[in-house]
Amino acid sequence: MRAGETIGGAPGVVPRGETALVTGASGFLGGYVVRDLRAHGYDVIASGRNASALPAGETFVGDLDDLVRADLGRTVDVVVHCAALSSPWGRWAEFEHANVTGTARVLEFARRAGSRRLVHISSPGIYAAPRDRVGIREHDVDPRHPMNGYIRSKLEAEALLQAASAEGGGPEIVILRPRGIIGRGDPSLVPRILRVRERFGIPLMRGGRGLVDLTAVENVALAVRLAAEVPDVHGQAFNITNGDPRPFRAVLEQLLEGLGLEPRYRPVPTAVAYGVAALLETVCGVLPGYPEPPVTRYTVTTIAHSQTLDMSRARELLGYRPQVSLDQSLAEYARV
Repeated sequence: MRAGETIGGAPGVVPRGETALVTGASGFLGGYVVRDLRAHGYDVIASGRNASALPAGETFVGDLDDLVRADLGRTVDVVVHCAALSSPWGRWAEFEHANVTGTARVLEFARRAGSRRLVHISSPGIYAAPRDRVGIREHDVDPRHPMNGYIRSKLEAEALLQAASAEGGGPEIVILRPRGIIGRGDPSLVPRILRVRERFGIPLMRGGRGLVDLTAVENVALAVRLAAEVPDVHGQAFNITNGDPRPFRAVLEQLLEGLGLEPRYRPVPTAVAYGVAALLETVCGVLPGYPEPPVTRYTVTTIAHSQTLDMSRARELLGYRPQVSLDQSLAEYARV
């Protein structure tokens, strides 16, 4: 199959008269977004590089460089940008191309396609700091010292879109920052934890009391649809979570119990873990192949410290209300 080739397929529902294109549709969140939009009457084009991993139905096969050159022969009313290189470790050039240049490509495509709205999936990793942060609001961002290349790239992508929003003349832009996405098919968050448990034991800092603020993937898909439809939110950024922060240890043990696994902990003082992570990043940063360290400063920060998001803006302006509970999501993952 050639890059840029489209495959026809009926969504199977009565269309609402609008077409949506979802980038990163072969990924975890992107697949859920495609299915949710189709279930609510959109004609959806699922866009991604891996044809075999894209949801059934109409697709665009290619990367974001292919997409920006594409002429689909029709207006694409809504573009949802889920595609990203998401990792706590990697070379800056790769993050820049995937997440900054890639976002610019998607914006250019949305302009050419006559889109009325672009929904961009960003990350609350932009709030990361080695301390407790509770009730973080959307403006509580300090872009001066990003903890890794991924966070820096997300900050730069948001800045690019906010500048375009201020200039006008293109699609309305809405930014979502969903925290800790979990659910059936999660290829990243939970599998990383399980690998660490198996290989080293899960680092447990401060007794595992740090609060984690997770989001069921179905709720993120709901937030995407609201961001595509609700009027008068141009240029806004929204925190998205389940609104149910819990101690890291409690969530972990509930998940492991559902999977029939015993916890394996490695109690570590936070300062020691952070120092070791910093040393490992320095060493791995000069090794051939740039291997990912067993633990990074960002990982330590997310495990050791509380980080919860204030969702007042999403509730008030989008009408967002989580539909799938954290207990349901953890149980659903364990049934996979």
